[in-house]
Amino acid sequence: MGNLSRRSVLSLGAALGLVGVAGTAPAWAWSPAASVAGAGTGADPWWVWDDATDPLMAALLDKGQVPAINTAMQSWVNNSDPLPSGLPADLTAYLRQAGTLPAWADPAKLKLAADFNRRMSSYLFMLYSLGSGIMSTVIPREARNVYYSAGGADMKARAAKTFTFGYDLAALNAFDPAGHFVVTATKTRLVHAAVRHLLPKSSHWQAVTDEKIPISNGDILVTFHSLGTYTHRRLRDWNVPMSAADEDAFLHSWQVALHLLGVRDEFIPQSWAAAEAQSAQVLTPILAPTPEGVELARTLLGLIGQASLGVANGFVNEYVRYVLSDEIGDWLGLPRDYVAAAAIRVGWPAYVAFREATSPVMPVDFYLFDQFVRGVAMLYLNNGTSPTYTPITIPTANRPGA
Repeated sequence: MGNLSRRSVLSLGAALGLVGVAGTAPAWAWSPAASVAGAGTGADPWWVWDDATDPLMAALLDKGQVPAINTAMQSWVNNSDPLPSGLPADLTAYLRQAGTLPAWADPAKLKLAADFNRRMSSYLFMLYSLGSGIMSTVIPREARNVYYSAGGADMKARAAKTFTFGYDLAALNAFDPAGHFVVTATKTRLVHAAVRHLLPKSSHWQAVTDEKIPISNGDILVTFHSLGTYTHRRLRDWNVPMSAADEDAFLHSWQVALHLLGVRDEFIPQSWAAAEAQSAQVLTPILAPTPEGVELARTLLGLIGQASLGVANGFVNEYVRYVLSDEIGDWLGLPRDYVAAAAIRVGWPAYVAFREATSPVMPVDFYLFDQFVRGVAMLYLNNGTSPTYTPITIPTANRPGA
């Protein structure tokens, strides 16, 4: 278990008063009238998982078929790619249905969202990586689930896969035949189902969690708010110009993504106001440090330091504090660099103002630069093998030793 033994998890967690407490799901009190469905069954998302996927994945894992499935699905990348041959018949039947966009998906909005993502790509890159990525480490359930699953043992590979999900969703052709996102979301849904089957077998995970089964619909909603809702809020805080149509399209791409991940429509917010209200209920109250999250944050920030040859450590730590909060920075033990902090608080708003003033003049230049930065990041995370894509594979075990 690397630098974090089970004993240290329990002792540090007890010292912080976190074990069995931090991250406990709040009572569900959000009205389905504010969802894309407009109505609901009264279900509680903390007790809803994925009835269509979980039994299938559990059977495939128990039969030892997943390694062959992972091999077969390596060539399945584009949305228009035919389903791989040689898959079990029940999985093939499932994939034909799972990769279908909901009837309420609006192609015009998805196209506008793609253009919005292009224009916002620099901000999205920074907010998804240094904002949402680090915020995930202070979402107790998510931090524990990641730490004790197979991905927690190789955070470089896991970060690359998470990056691929965001990269594919923000791509200009995300939902088009040549895009990747529908396939990426479907594979991610399978991964979630596998983790639900595997993690409850970990005695270490059981010792620190308040869940019987991980990654409920509620947990996925929390992750959405740490990404989409948080990013939308920050863009508004920075006074980045966005039309109402742009904002609606950005939300719509996330609504479709949540549906593809198996979240029930009655839980998916229909507007940003509804999303903010839901986020205030399910995300804000649960943010807290955990031993696992502190360790994950240290690893993630170490990867960023390696990628930047260590020259930007002070900047990275202070930017995390800037986009999240000093409280979260203190939870994670981020060293202070007051020179970098002052530069960021003056320089970043100036950069946003400059970019927004000049982007109408040279939008292609900014986009190409953003793509270059993203490509360098992906090359590093993929050990030099690909600047755009990381294969998403289904795990067959938990973290070694967990």
